[in-house]
Order: sequence, then C-alpha cells, then structure tokens
Amino acid sequence: MKFLIIFRKTLREMSRDLWVVGLTLVFAPCFVLLYWLWFQGGSTTYKVLVLNHDVGAPLPNGETFAAGEDVILAIQGVTYADDKPLLIVVRASDMSEAEAILRDRGAVTFVEIPEDFSQTFLALQSGDRSVMTQITFGGDMTNPYYAIGAALALTAVDGYVQQASGQKPIINYIEQPLGASAARSEFEIYVPGVIILAVILLVFQAAMAVAREIESGALQRLRLTPMTAFDLLGGISAALMVVAVSSVLLTFGTAAALGFHSQGSLWAAVLIGAVTSLSIIGIGLVVACFTRTVSQAFVVANFPLGLLMFFSGAIFPVPTVKLFTIGGRVVGLYDLLPPTHAVAALNKILTLGADLSEVSFEIGALVVLSVLYFLVGVIVFQRLQIRGS
Repeated sequence: MKFLIIFRKTLREMSRDLWVVGLTLVFAPCFVLLYWLWFQGGSTTYKVLVLNHDVGAPLPNGETFAAGEDVILAIQGVTYADDKPLLIVVRASDMSEAEAILRDRGAVTFVEIPEDFSQTFLALQSGDRSVMTQITFGGDMTNPYYAIGAALALTAVDGYVQQASGQKPIINYIEQPLGASAARSEFEIYVPGVIILAVILLVFQAAMAVAREIESGALQRLRLTPMTAFDLLGGISAALMVVAVSSVLLTFGTAAALGFHSQGSLWAAVLIGAVTSLSIIGIGLVVACFTRTVSQAFVVANFPLGLLMFFSGAIFPVPTVKLFTIGGRVVGLYDLLPPTHAVAALNKILTLGADLSEVSFEIGALVVLSVLYFLVGVIVFQRLQIRGS
C-alpha cells in the first residue's frame, strides 16, 4: 500500500515538472533524428582521390584501351548490399592538388595510376610476364576513415587487375552476413545503442526525484512513519519505469518513422529497456544518497552518465578488457555496466532477428546486475538517509 502511495505521489510530482520529463523523453529521439540527418538515412560514403596518369594504349581495331578509366569505374562500383554507393571518386590532376584536398579531408585516401598502366596490361595479356607497373596510394593516416577507404579502394583495384589480366586468385572468399546485417544502413546500426541511451538518461530523473524528497524535507516526515527505503524507492522506481518504457517506445517509433526496420520483436526490446532501467535507477539512487539538493544531484549524476554512455557501447564500440572467463565466455571490465549487455541484446534482436532465448545470457547478466545495482541503492539509501546516519 505504501509502495502505491509513493508511486502515485511521484507521478503527480513529475506531472508538475513536465519540462524535465519532456526533455528526458525527447532527448534520445532527437539523437535518432540527428543520426538520420548525418547519414542521410543511409550509410557513410568514402571519397577516394584518383590521380589517373594513364595515357592508354592502342588496340589492333584502332580503339584505345584505357585501363585507368576502367579502374575508376571499378572503384565507383563498390556499393553496399542495397546498391547504395560506398566509394565516391574525386579526381585530381597532380599531387599538389591532391595533397590540398587530403589536408582539408575532402577525401580519405588517394590512388595514383601510372602512365604505362594500359600498356602493361596489354603486354601481360599477350603473355609477357617481364613487365611490371605499380599503383601508389596513401593519405592522412590520422584520418580515422583512411584505413577503411584505402582498403576498399585497393580491393576494387585488385579485383579489376585480376579480371583484366586473367590472373585468378588462389583462394575465393565468400562473405556470409548474419541475419539482415548486410542490408543495414549505418543509421540503422546506431539505433539499438540510442534506444539504450534513452534509458541511461533516467539516471538524472532518479537522482533528482530522490534528492527532491530530501531537499523539500518530505524525507524527514517520512522517517516518522513505518515506511522503509524499499517502499520509498520502489514507488519512485515504478514511476520512473513508466517514463523508461515511454521513452523506449518513443525512440523506437521515431527510428521506425525515419526508415528503421526491426528484424525482431519490439516488445522484447521494451522488456530489455525496462530491466535496464532498474539498474540505471539504482545508480541514480546511490547518487542521491550523497547529495542534499536537486541541483547537486544533477551535477553528480553526470559522472555515472559519462561512464554509462561511453563505456557500454551505447554510443560507439568499446574494446574488451578481459577480467576472467566463465563457461568459455569472456567477461570484460565493461560487462559490469548493465547497458553493455542491453546494447548487445538489442543488436541481436533488432538487427539479427534473434528471439529472447538467443539472448538468454545477456538478459541473465542484465537481470543480475540490475537487481544488484538497485539493491545497493536501496541499502545505501536506508543507511545514509532513512536512519539519518
């Protein structure tokens, strides 16, 4: 009964502060919109600077063989699985012009085709194996896109060389994508992490809701009643979970409206978001225990927010820092953050079409960590605030 009273009380207080609740709800959908605008609803393209010095070579029929131009077409032919362009060719006449473009990051890499490129190919096709030519490539190695652009461009060049010279590779490689991952745009790849970001933002609401009870003096009055820390925090948490589920649904709906296609169940995603919110709320409760005002809670909550955002994989992938192994599965340092498992589970469900049974490990770890974080929040609050020590 006391739990329900606190639940209704918290909902009424949040309704009086719709500005804060509204910002919490729309923050993640705004991130979805920004990602969609950045990637134009699609995926990243890499600009390859081409210096084509090839002069061509005459053919017996009077036509000119232009292998350099064929290489450019091969580079332009590199696309995503949905046929959207992956590489865009930018032409330059000389190296000084190319360096200026690369310095301004107007391209991620350059490929230089020599003058004798076509002549060398004709000699190879005639059986002359004594001839040789070379392709020069490079770029700004501090550019994070350099390695990707260079690898893709050289792969296209190598494919053309093999085809034009008739030299087949020793091994043929066949790519087998998992689920619908090959057809995902870069915008869609980021959506699962942003959905979890919507839940992570609850750390502010949780810390501020409890700090409000402390600052207003309501907690002093509640100490005179038989109410426990679980009654207070459980009621507040139930109200915050309503916000969490609403935020997940709103973020998912925004992504779907902008072209996101889920391969799995929406309700499985909502379930994962709800469980994750329990751990985030627990962290917010711990923050509130060490603050006396709402403004203090807001400031202090930024520290766990940074950890949860940047070290859980919600914003960008993080490396595995191995701690130990359980049943053949590596447990890393960042696995101690519940959103890490939530992001992994959502990627499997929304991108690969997995069902709940296929993410049982992630859900199990998420439940254990969420309960643990929440109980820590309850215990710390009981000792520092309810008992007044």
